[in-house]
Amino acid sequence: MGNPRGPKSNVKSRRPHSPAHGLQPVTDKPYPVPPNPDENLEDPSLFFNRELNWIEFNRRVLEEALDPSLPLLERVKFLSIFSTNLDEFFMIRVAGLLRQLSLGVLEPPPDRMTPTEQLVRIRKMLKPLLAAQIEAWEKDILPRLFAEGIRIFHYEKLEPGARKLLRSYFREEIFPTLTPLAFDAGHPFPHISNLSLNLAVTLKGPKGAERFARVKIPTLYPRLLRVPGEGRGNAYNRMGMNDPRNNDFVWIEEVVAANLDLLFPGIPVLSAHPFRVIRDADLEIEEDEAADLLTVMEESVEQRQFGTPVCLAFDKSMPPRVKRVLIENLRVGPCQIYSVEGPLGMGDLMELYSLDRPRLKEAPFAPAVPEPLRKTSDIFSAIRKRDILLFHPYDSFKPVLDFLNAAARDPDVLAIKQTLYRVGKNAPVVEALLEARESGKQVMAMVELKARFDEENNIQWARELERAGVHVVYGVLGLKCHAKVLLVVRRESDGIRRYVHLGTGNYNVVTARQYTDLGLFTCDPDIGEDVVDLFNAISGYSMKKDYRKLLVAPANMREGLLSRIEREIEVHEKQGNGAIAFKVNALVDKECIQALYRASRKGVRIDLQVRGICCLRPQVKGVSETIRVTSIVGRFLEHPRIFWFNNGGNEEILLGSADLMPRNLDRRVEVVFPVEDQALAQALRHTILDVHLHDRTKARMLLPDGTYMRLGPVPGEPVVDAQREMIRKRGSWNDV
Repeated sequence: MGNPRGPKSNVKSRRPHSPAHGLQPVTDKPYPVPPNPDENLEDPSLFFNRELNWIEFNRRVLEEALDPSLPLLERVKFLSIFSTNLDEFFMIRVAGLLRQLSLGVLEPPPDRMTPTEQLVRIRKMLKPLLAAQIEAWEKDILPRLFAEGIRIFHYEKLEPGARKLLRSYFREEIFPTLTPLAFDAGHPFPHISNLSLNLAVTLKGPKGAERFARVKIPTLYPRLLRVPGEGRGNAYNRMGMNDPRNNDFVWIEEVVAANLDLLFPGIPVLSAHPFRVIRDADLEIEEDEAADLLTVMEESVEQRQFGTPVCLAFDKSMPPRVKRVLIENLRVGPCQIYSVEGPLGMGDLMELYSLDRPRLKEAPFAPAVPEPLRKTSDIFSAIRKRDILLFHPYDSFKPVLDFLNAAARDPDVLAIKQTLYRVGKNAPVVEALLEARESGKQVMAMVELKARFDEENNIQWARELERAGVHVVYGVLGLKCHAKVLLVVRRESDGIRRYVHLGTGNYNVVTARQYTDLGLFTCDPDIGEDVVDLFNAISGYSMKKDYRKLLVAPANMREGLLSRIEREIEVHEKQGNGAIAFKVNALVDKECIQALYRASRKGVRIDLQVRGICCLRPQVKGVSETIRVTSIVGRFLEHPRIFWFNNGGNEEILLGSADLMPRNLDRRVEVVFPVEDQALAQALRHTILDVHLHDRTKARMLLPDGTYMRLGPVPGEPVVDAQREMIRKRGSWNDV
């Protein structure tokens, strides 16, 4: 059938990019270590740039794709995630920098880099990463896939019979969906929709004049089409195009490009080159001027395809004159242009991960159900006996659904209230709320319409819940509701009792299998009353600042966390055993970073595990010598937020939905809650948090220069892989 592009190297002798399976860091780092940091900790060099540190995070994602110890399709998955992460980075973060430039509104970050400096630096850092991604795909992963019988061919390398059958498929299936758009004096430059894959086509016009047209690759079909096999039949629907056993593929854009003569009959096609545009997709809503937020959001989501172009990527072989047409008409600057030698939009490689090839993936495991819930069918009685901790995906998400379904059907349940941020397309939590309303319960749902890239799903669910008579609210004016809270009000023999589920992650059955998140069932009276007050604040008007046990943003969370850091400083000065450990997704907030610096200056030992962006610079003499920062990128997306304070031996541990970022602390409704059951607190501290902090398999350590060093085994010490250890220990957190 021919050879796919790329298998030029001996797969068995292939070496990772470095002994740590990492990429070479950019050498001219923008982070010289400050020689004499000032007393008030305002020195810009004490803070890493948010955008550049995010690129370091995505570098760690790419390093997983380069790791030959991972199963092959897991490496493909990480290549895909690297690309989809980058798409969102451009749509939101790069778009924000370009808006600052165009409006002349400068919002300097703590590191004081200007938008122009950041844009230049972003491109400089991304170019070698994109090259490494293509190299890993072409020279390493693609040949290994071929050896496993998963073969991706270039169209021109296919046998004539296969090309003939693909042409028939193109003519009957794809051709009717295509719309060629010409660009000349009589045809304006066509709109290029966000994230679309396109062909820039040049044609030979009258008297040899060159003409330009754009053809959009339809998203109705897989990006990787199965290659029909000769002898499987005469019609394309019987020749393996839909046969899951057929693992021979070809890129759809190559099939379209090879058959453009059918789209432009009688006009010679000179060339066709793929290109892709990413647009500003950050929706800006003037809520105080919106009479109906739901309608405004529907209209705004539709406009996302028409945002300002922020990135243009094209095939490296594209002729200069065609590049000029695109650059001039899309009005993109040098920092927004990327020339790629390889497939564009590699997020579509996730299609390969769906193949039924278990040997090429991580071994599956059965999520556990905590013992207190295995022993009873009455979830309410189990929660009354003691608080219950869930750690997904190691623990099943089913108890959360069971809790909600039991509440929907229990005649003693009077009301259910829940926040919904990202519930997905198929949402059993919403189905349970609808059932509860049909059963006559009072049901309130806080549906966050502004959950980025989930707006359409949430709009749909909001409409459906409203039709069923659920009290649907869209949050507090000017704030996103990111809290993860579920309240059940139940009448019992001794009065009204409030059952609560609080979590660090969304009520989403899909992400509960992909993200690591913590959840707590409790019927603690104070927490129950706090949650009632919170829902009243969300659905009505409230200036409430004080809560009994919860830290709620933007009311008291910032103050609550900062005061605990200051308390640790005071305790350390008296007793000398100050210690703090945080596990979060991001650490950006300047005030929180400065508080941690002050604690470090006093000698408090600080362990931070920050999966993504970390703007704090660790291990700087006189500022952060006692601070250690690590990051884990592994099989599951690390998503919990854990805040632990030694507090002179009277340990305090909190969980929640908030990262240490200005948006979470000041512009969102967030909840951080205490874990007061001592057995659960100790399990969190020693069985979960400590294990993650001591990971030496997937963890990287942040160095003072802004780069990350992959930690390896220490001679004589056990090798810790936190996620594998959690799989082994799943279901044990609630053991008494």
